[in-house]
Order: sequence, then C-alpha cells, then structure tokens
Amino acid sequence: MYRAALASARRHIRPAGGPVFRQPFLDAAFSKNIFLWDTCFIACYAKYHQDQLPIASALDNFYALQDADGWICREYDEHGRPVWPKAHPVSVNPPLLAFAELELFDQGRDLARLRRVYPALKRNFDYLTGYLRRDDGLCFNDALGSGMDNIPRHPEGWWDDGRGIALGRDIALPFDYKGLDPAWNVQGRAVDTSAQMALCAGQLARIAGLVGREDDAAGLLRFHAGTRRALNTLCWHEEDGFYYDLGYGRQIRRKHVGMFWTLMAGLVPPERVAPLLRHLLDPASFWRTVPVASFPADQPGFRPDGGYWLGGVWAPTNYMVIRGLQRYGQHTLATTLARRYYACVAEVWRRTGTFWENYAPDAVQPGQPAKPDFCGWSAIAPITLAREYIAPDRKAIFDAIR
Repeated sequence: MYRAALASARRHIRPAGGPVFRQPFLDAAFSKNIFLWDTCFIACYAKYHQDQLPIASALDNFYALQDADGWICREYDEHGRPVWPKAHPVSVNPPLLAFAELELFDQGRDLARLRRVYPALKRNFDYLTGYLRRDDGLCFNDALGSGMDNIPRHPEGWWDDGRGIALGRDIALPFDYKGLDPAWNVQGRAVDTSAQMALCAGQLARIAGLVGREDDAAGLLRFHAGTRRALNTLCWHEEDGFYYDLGYGRQIRRKHVGMFWTLMAGLVPPERVAPLLRHLLDPASFWRTVPVASFPADQPGFRPDGGYWLGGVWAPTNYMVIRGLQRYGQHTLATTLARRYYACVAEVWRRTGTFWENYAPDAVQPGQPAKPDFCGWSAIAPITLAREYIAPDRKAIFDAIR
C-alpha cells in the first residue's frame, strides 16, 4: 500500500510550464487549479520523500503569487491567476503554510529554506490577522473558507444585519457560489479558523527563533495567548463540555470536527481536555465505525455515507486530531485512532485498488461523493501513519522505497 501511494503521488507531479510554474511540483490533482489547503496537507507525507516528491516547489508557487500586502488566494488557475476575487470573504484558506514548512524542516533540516520563506509566511499571517481577526480576538469564516465545504456553520434563523462584507455585483465568482449568502461572513466567528491562526502564530514564533528573528516571536506568542483567552471565554460551553462557533455574538450549539483544532494549537486548558475527548470518543457522535466523522451522528444532517463534510472521514482532519492528541500526551488514543483509520483505508484499497478523497463514517467504503486516486492528502494514511504509528521500526525500509 505504501508503494502504491508513493506511485500515485509521483503520477501527480505536474511538469514545469509557462512563466508561472517554473519547476515541477507535486499537485493535489483535484483539477487543473492549485489549492493551498490541499498542498499544505500534502506536505504531511511528502516530507518523507522530498527527493522524489517536489513539495517545496508546490509551496513556492503560492509565495511567488503572493500579493505585496501578504494576501495568498486559496486557489489559482493553471496560468497563476487567482480563482477567487480578493474582496470575497472566502478567498483565503486556513493559515497552514508555517505548519507545512515545519513538516518539511523537521525532516530535512533545511534552515536556508526557512530563512527564505519566513518573510512570505509573516506577511501572509499579518494580512490574515488584519482581515480575519475581530475585536473580540476571534476570526471569522464560513464553511467554504474553512475548507469544510458543506458543513452548516450559520445559526438557525440567521439574518443579514447589514454589517457584513458587501460584495459588488461586478465581482466575478469562479462558480455559482452562494454559500449561506454573501452577507454571512464577519458575523460568524469560527473556532477552527481562530485556532488555526493561533497555531500559525506559535509555529511562526518557532521559525522566527530558528532564523534569527526573535524580535517577532514575542508578538506572535501574544497573539496565541490572546486567542486562547478569547476561545475559552467566548466559545466554551461548560455544560456541554465543548467549543462552539459564534453567530451574532452567541454560541451556535452545533458540533463539527473543526473544534478539535484547539488541541493541536495547544489552546485547551488541562481541565477541559477530558470533556472534549468524551465527544470525540462517543460512538453516537464522532467515533463511528470509521472515526473521526467530520459531522457527528447525533446532529440533524449527518450522512452515514459521508455526504462530503456531513460525516465524511478525511485524512487531513484525522491527522489533525491525531497530532492534537499527541500534543496533550494522549499517545495511546492517538495510536488507536491512527490504526483504526489506517485499517479502513487498507481494506478499501484492497477492494478498490485506489485511495479515496474521503471515506464513509458508518461503513468501510469510500465516502459519497469522493474522488478516487487521491494522493492528494489521502496518502497521509498509507505513508505518514504507516511510518509514525503502524510500523515506525521500518523506517529504513520505507526510506528505501522508490
């Protein structure tokens, strides 16, 4: 399975072409466009085969296309043009570039690369801080901007209070995107986006220390601490033992897998870890036949076949949960989740001969819908989990696979 995933990834290396993409690069192969969210998670397995899989040049594509103010679009077409207009509230993706760069650095120890990319990372963080962060210390987003396209994020009975980011009629969208409505944007404070920004701040602080920019680190750590206070003050529900998004300043008591970014970002106080994990481990909620469901089974709208993000099990969010568990010392649970998810991917691969974009939560089968031959982030299971949780003693064998 490891060999098959690596071969699939190699088939998705896009050759250099034109004035924009001057180096071959590893691609998600979702379409002719390049996707920031996908590329960052591809780094989670490509880090182990950087000599075969040109992931660094895939990340470099986004830095080369970055605007002077730090904006990086979530998606660019094959000619390097941003697919989403900058004025659109969901033209950006989760801020995971620093995470991706540290995935590569922790394997290759390429300090020269960190020095080169740090200015672009910091400009992007500063842009996102000014754009996404609100006065309450949280960040806004909607489903598409979060990367979890069809998870319902708005409160029941939502309305346009006239304070959102208005879109002019002259803004051309890449498709007939309605989302919840262009009016629903800044009113929706997102736990996952806020936690991802805090994660980015902490990781940028680490990179700043490595590249001799210690003057930046203090401000970045203050950002992390401020987000931690805001999330635990405004988004934690003591009775439910869970974090919730906000809508119009009120908690939206609706669960989704994005809440577990708080673990990976190190934002959960020790006394709140156990209540949060009770939701994760509940077989009536997130811990289904194949964990972790992106949308829990005890909420209206859950789809047993996945329904994309209405229950589908995804490699990037599973790996996020696993890393969050590791950060909080839950090593046995992290290994249990890794092995259970890996076993599902292996069984479906045996039956279908391919890896899928996502998997069903209530049966060992591909999600509906899901793209096949998706390596893509789904190679996290056969490559990353194999190395880190399934057979870590086989490092030399894995390194030798070509």
